Amino acid sequence: MTRPEAVRRVKSYSSATGFVYQYYFYEVQKVRHGGAAGTEYVYMISVDRKKVFPLRVFVRRDGIEKWGRAGGRDLTGTEEYAVAKMRLFDALDEIAGIESSQPDLVVDESNIDTLLARLNL
Repeated sequence: MTRPEAVRRVKSYSSATGFVYQYYFYEVQKVRHGGAAGTEYVYMISVDRKKVFPLRVFVRRDGIEKWGRAGGRDLTGTEEYAVAKMRLFDALDEIAGIESSQPDLVVDESNIDTLLARLNL
């Protein structure tokens, strides 16, 4: 049996580069990148409302665990999703022409504190 098509909530984001992007959350999956375990959040992005392209945010498990040890608690699934979304927004703000470059977006120990601070965590 085929999987029913999910209803997606399309949102807008006005970036610092001057573009207004439309995006929606597409899927989440546990993956390994370069030997590192983590969770990949996939967002579908559009610049012109005609074509969409995927942007993947890889949240490294070791960065999340290190933060958890220092903070005395683990991140919830909702908090992990939020930190991935903050990383997505950073990329949309920083990279003009993101649709052609489709960069590797990563949340790890180098940026997790900054991203979580924006969420007051």
